[in-house]
Amino acid sequence: MLTTRFGIEVELTGMTRKQAAKTAAAFLGGRVESSGDYYDTQKVIAPDGRIWKFMSDGSIRTQKKENGRIVAAGREYSVELVSPILTYREDIETLQELIRRLRKAGGFANTSCGIHIHIDGADHSPRSIRNFINIIASKNDLFYKALQIEPDRMRFCKKMDAALVEKMNRRKPKTMAAIESIWYEGYSESRSTHYHNSRYHFLNLHSFFNGNGTIELRGFNSELHAGKIRSYIVLALALNHQALTQKCASSKKPQVENEKFAMRTYLNRIGLIGDEFKNCREHLCKHLDGNAAWRFRAA
Repeated sequence: MLTTRFGIEVELTGMTRKQAAKTAAAFLGGRVESSGDYYDTQKVIAPDGRIWKFMSDGSIRTQKKENGRIVAAGREYSVELVSPILTYREDIETLQELIRRLRKAGGFANTSCGIHIHIDGADHSPRSIRNFINIIASKNDLFYKALQIEPDRMRFCKKMDAALVEKMNRRKPKTMAAIESIWYEGYSESRSTHYHNSRYHFLNLHSFFNGNGTIELRGFNSELHAGKIRSYIVLALALNHQALTQKCASSKKPQVENEKFAMRTYLNRIGLIGDEFKNCREHLCKHLDGNAAWRFRAA
C-alpha cells in the first residue's frame, strides 16, 4: 500500500516564494535557483539531486501577517510547493519536517489553498481505473464531509460526475483508450489543454491521460499541519491500493446511519489499521457525526 510513488502540491501564503525556497534550502541542505519562468519558480536542488519547487498559483488568495493581523499581500506571496517524486517510507518524515519549517517561518494556508496528491499510475489497468472511479463515487459524500472541503475550493475539486460514472459502468470499457474517450466526452476543448476543465474533480484522470501518467486526488484543504498532511497521503495511497487490488468496486452509496463508524471501519478495511495509523484515523474521522466504536449507539 505504501510503496507506490507519489508527489504532493501544497498551496500556502504568508511568505514569499523566495522566503519559502530559502527556508527549504536551509533545511534540505540544498541550493536555490530562480527559473525566471511565468510562474516565477524558485527551485531548491537538494544534495540527492531532487528538485523541490516553489511556484506561483493564480487561485491562491495572497495574505501575510502584519502586527498580529492577517492582511492582503502581493502576488509574490502566492506559493505552491511542488515536491519531487517521493516514497512514503523514505520521505514522509522529511516532508513533514519541511512543512513544519515553512509554518515556523511564517507560512500559513487560507480557504483558497488546496493540496493535490499525484499517485504513480503505472500499475493501473482499465479495471483498476474503473474501480477508482466507483470507489470515489460511492464515498463522495463521506469524503467531502470528513475532509471539510472549503466552499471556495469546490469548483476546483468537484464531486465525481454521475453521468460519467453511469457511462463507465454501462459500457464497461476494456481498454485505456475507451476509458479516456468516456472521460473527455462532453468537453469541447482539446484533450491536450493543460488546464482542461475535466481536471477540476476530486479524482482527476486528465493528469493520467494527458499529463505525466499520474492519478491526481484534489479533495484536500491545504494545511501546514504535518500530521494532517500525512493522513491525506496515507488515504490517497490506500485508495489507490484498493483500486488496484480489488476485483471490482461498486459506485453505490452505502447507507450511513453513523458516519464516524462507517469511516473508521472503511479505513480499517483499506489498510489504516494499528497504532501506526491511529492519528490518521482520528484526523479523517474528526468532523463526522456519530460514534466510532458502536454502529447503533447514540453518539
